[in-house]
Amino acid sequence: MCLAIPSEVLEIHGDEGTVEWQGTKVYANFSLLDNVSLGDYVLLHAGFAIQKYQPEEAEELMELWRKVSEGAD
Repeated sequence: MCLAIPSEVLEIHGDEGTVEWQGTKVYANFSLLDNVSLGDYVLLHAGFAIQKYQPEEAEELMELWRKVSEGAD
């Protein structure tokens, strides 16, 4: 099973860059989205940003993920 994770865009180099989720920085490909900017929140699936989120939506999703991951310990 694959999961899509809400992440914040930290770096952009053409169609690629770095995003962060809960302190972990990972590679991301932005070629599936238009107009990705630093500080945007995207949904990352298998290394590809597949959707952009408003900051409020992203914070809510990230809080839910934190709760899920804390319960998995």
